[in-house]
Amino acid sequence: MKEFTIGKNDAGQRLDRWLGKAVPLLPAPLAQKYIRLKRVKLNGKGAKRDTRLNPGDLLALYINDEFFDAPAPENAFLSVFQPQLDIVYEDENLLLVNKRPGLVVHPDEHEYVNTLITHIQAYLYQKNEWNPKQENAFTPALCNRIDRNTGGIVIAAKTAEALRIMNQKVKDREIEKYYLCAIHGKMAPLSGKLEGYIVKDEARNQVTVHSHPVTGGRTAVTLYRTLQMKNGLSLVECELVTGRTHQIRAQFAAAGHPLLGDGKYGRNRDNRRYDRKFQALWSYRLVFSFTTDAGILEPLNGRSWQVDHVDFVDEYFGKALPGASFNGKTRTLPNK
Repeated sequence: MKEFTIGKNDAGQRLDRWLGKAVPLLPAPLAQKYIRLKRVKLNGKGAKRDTRLNPGDLLALYINDEFFDAPAPENAFLSVFQPQLDIVYEDENLLLVNKRPGLVVHPDEHEYVNTLITHIQAYLYQKNEWNPKQENAFTPALCNRIDRNTGGIVIAAKTAEALRIMNQKVKDREIEKYYLCAIHGKMAPLSGKLEGYIVKDEARNQVTVHSHPVTGGRTAVTLYRTLQMKNGLSLVECELVTGRTHQIRAQFAAAGHPLLGDGKYGRNRDNRRYDRKFQALWSYRLVFSFTTDAGILEPLNGRSWQVDHVDFVDEYFGKALPGASFNGKTRTLPNK
């Protein structure tokens, strides 16, 4: 319990608005609930949320201590009252979450509350599966990441052992990652391989694609196959052999077929025909193809997961997602 005496600068405020400023980590719905339950007492009694405060009023807050910490990325999960997660799979070690476009995966200089990892941490905290006060160092973490404006499956580790194993599997390319994208025009050939060397400009957060080795260039390989063509667009499935920054977006743009809605690598005149806020790219399917021991994650070897639907497939192609009948079996694209 913490007590506060209202001074002249706080006088005149509504109780609920004062509480939001005094305890910024306390989610607003939870603050309203605590006021109703009289866990916020004004001069020893319960009070309504719209009660105006006066100089000398004594407020007693029966609220957990962690909510009084200063807001920071590491405790931002406390501000998430109702985690918003589209969970594809969950067990005691891992979470597979379908991230919506527009949501950043990690806190940055612009946002540290409404992020994917913050919602995951809030979800596990509220389920009593993780409590930072009971941990020396571990925090639930992401094992892969995708761009803010890309949708799709992200892997989160719920335990330190799962994080260590999965990070190694990602590094060793023992996870097959399949994407769907909508591109302008028609690829020739309809299926094949995009190969090149990608150089990243850190200052601009943009990459360039080169056909030959260059200083600072990293090999980029994407396998693809065209699934459908309609209204000047092609629905293409891609498998990432490497995982470079903006790999799919940059390689298709370099091939003359930028992604629908891509403002960075696309052409405005092509995008103006369509009303789309984000690039049409979705990490829609994962396959765990472990070739070395996976320890506690070994039961997941050979299994695959796929999202139920992708918005731009529904909107522009009206077709069910490919691969729904694979039943967890591994497959590869042509020309691998």
